[in-house]
Amino acid sequence: MDVNEVKRRFRIGVDTGGTFTDVVLVDEASGEILVAKVATVPADPSIGCMNGIEKALAAYGLDPGDIAFTVHGTTIATNTIIEGKGAKAGLITCEGFRDVLEIAYQTRPSLYDIFYDKPTPLIPRYLCRGVTQRTGPDGETVTPLDEKSVRSVVNFLLEEQVEAVAVALLHAYKNPEPERRIAQILAEMCPELPVVLSSDISPEYREYPRTSTTVVNTVLLPRVGPYIAHLEEKLEVRGIRSGLHLMSSSGGIIAANIAKRQPVQMVESGPAAGVIGAAFVAARSGYENLLALDIGGTTAKLAVVNDGQPNIAEQFEVGASAVANVTAQRGQGYPVLTPVISLVEIGAGGGSIAHLDPGGALTVGPQSAGADPGPACYGQGGNEPTLTDANLILGRINPDFFLGGEAKLDVELARQAVMEHAARPTGLDLLEAANAIIDIANAKMVSALYFISVEQGIDPRDYVLVPSGGAGPMQAVSIAKALGVTKVLIPPTPGLNSAVGMLATDLKHEVVRTHMQETMQTDPQQLAGIYDELESATRSLLQEQEVSDADITVTREVGMCYVGQSYQLRVSLPTTIDNQAAAKLADAFHSRHAETYGFANEQEPTQIVNLRVVGIGAVDRPVLQQLEEATDSPSRAIKGSRQVYFAESNGLIEVDLYAREKLLAGDTFSGPAIVEQMDTTVVISPDTRVAVEKSGNLIVHLDHN
Repeated sequence: MDVNEVKRRFRIGVDTGGTFTDVVLVDEASGEILVAKVATVPADPSIGCMNGIEKALAAYGLDPGDIAFTVHGTTIATNTIIEGKGAKAGLITCEGFRDVLEIAYQTRPSLYDIFYDKPTPLIPRYLCRGVTQRTGPDGETVTPLDEKSVRSVVNFLLEEQVEAVAVALLHAYKNPEPERRIAQILAEMCPELPVVLSSDISPEYREYPRTSTTVVNTVLLPRVGPYIAHLEEKLEVRGIRSGLHLMSSSGGIIAANIAKRQPVQMVESGPAAGVIGAAFVAARSGYENLLALDIGGTTAKLAVVNDGQPNIAEQFEVGASAVANVTAQRGQGYPVLTPVISLVEIGAGGGSIAHLDPGGALTVGPQSAGADPGPACYGQGGNEPTLTDANLILGRINPDFFLGGEAKLDVELARQAVMEHAARPTGLDLLEAANAIIDIANAKMVSALYFISVEQGIDPRDYVLVPSGGAGPMQAVSIAKALGVTKVLIPPTPGLNSAVGMLATDLKHEVVRTHMQETMQTDPQQLAGIYDELESATRSLLQEQEVSDADITVTREVGMCYVGQSYQLRVSLPTTIDNQAAAKLADAFHSRHAETYGFANEQEPTQIVNLRVVGIGAVDRPVLQQLEEATDSPSRAIKGSRQVYFAESNGLIEVDLYAREKLLAGDTFSGPAIVEQMDTTVVISPDTRVAVEKSGNLIVHLDHN
């Protein structure tokens, strides 16, 4: 190597999805993006992860020592819950409260559904045991802990060969000492057994959600922890010694040592990264209000971003088939009290299977062909039609250019699957059936986008739609038309946008404590003392991840509500906690309530519920390359033409095919058209205009008549 040559350093993001594993490398100096895509290995996702890294290193001639920073997003936590493969665990709670998981909520997703069954508890009732102990709501001891009863329960759980133990005592958020003593007894009797305390993982009020969060973390711990450790070992052996970070549900990243202790933070790992990636690329074109639509191989994830920041929910549910925002049909999963990017996930991805419902009508999903066997056109044994098969039949996908030409798709197998399972049963011809599959999937996504926008008081026409995932750019323009959205922003690498998002966020931790008190009765000195404790705990977590004090930013927030109200809103704590702080908090809450719900009653007393500290450890963002300015016609990027079906044209029409890598800043062209690239295909409908921006984003302008 030339002594004057600067050694290149790369930051790498690896996103393991249900069908594909995506790898993105960003040159720290130039901002150049290098990408690779491989099939996910469901039996051991770490294999797919390392396959993707190996492919990228080989393709670009890189040395493992060139990797300076590694972030991983994975569905392993979600899939462990969905597939019911969590560890065999026990729950220790107060005597008389062993049925908390069985009782769960009284609400149901559909009020009049007489066939509704609650999700099966993650810990069966016979492994939920009570001990003699009771704490009152103010933290006072009602019944002291009977250590003999604890040892008896522990002996029983050991005989049952549990792999981990959850401890969730009544009102432990106010007084954690009894839980800590139980942990000490467990450490004495079985030092190797993982133990999770509710007062550590979720020190908030509401008994069932707090217990559920503790249980979710407990059943994940023996599964996710070893996966992370195994991946760390593989990276070390390969010579990648940059350390490992994991994407969290809140849109931040956490170090591997934290993720191994708190895998519950990773339940929404991949989807969160997709939203962050959408916000990052949109900001480069000056857009801060957007609808993020991530259509992968198995599901579609949808979220709203306002002023460049995704909405954050304080609770969500991980269900038997999907992860869902808790406000949408609560009761379909297990509640988790950790911050999460507020999104809706539906079973409508590229591998979603088209089939007839019990009434004989054609529908799509939520069942997916996944990576194995995959869509029928993969030729791996799948024989049911999927969204990918339908797009292939309609001419939208080039069968010889799948994954940039690395794989070929079998059009005939796709035709057979659609004809047998969709066309003949419904009396449609082949193209009509394929288009119907697309329309049905699009309708589901429009409905979900309507829920997160219009039903929340947001006009989607004021937002730009940002699609990602391999299937996102194929569906986005039609979805935008149905919503009335006038602009669609296609990122430079939409099929790998979640991996980009992992490199565009910071280390993030939130520490919360329940402190229920009427606002005007607040003791400023006591409040300041609690926040000092929370801030110290937050800084310790970030310092454990080798973040310097200069790179740490801490914000203090208060969860508040009207007295008697069930749910709280977050407001910022005044900079100075003095005798005027309570009045300032009340005024801030009234303003926030009016902003959120359209009204506020300033005569009503307010209440503090939770005290929260958010700690951010700053991480350098990638500075991506910009495109060269065009000096000639975009015809340089045309690589041919083919027949593509558009509903607007009532059939197949000949359209130009553009190579994405040959488009330059300032290029413009009109639809209909197809833009091909390694990670996706962009479908440009008739009556649209496309502008290529210097950032590399394509802006599709829709003409709504």
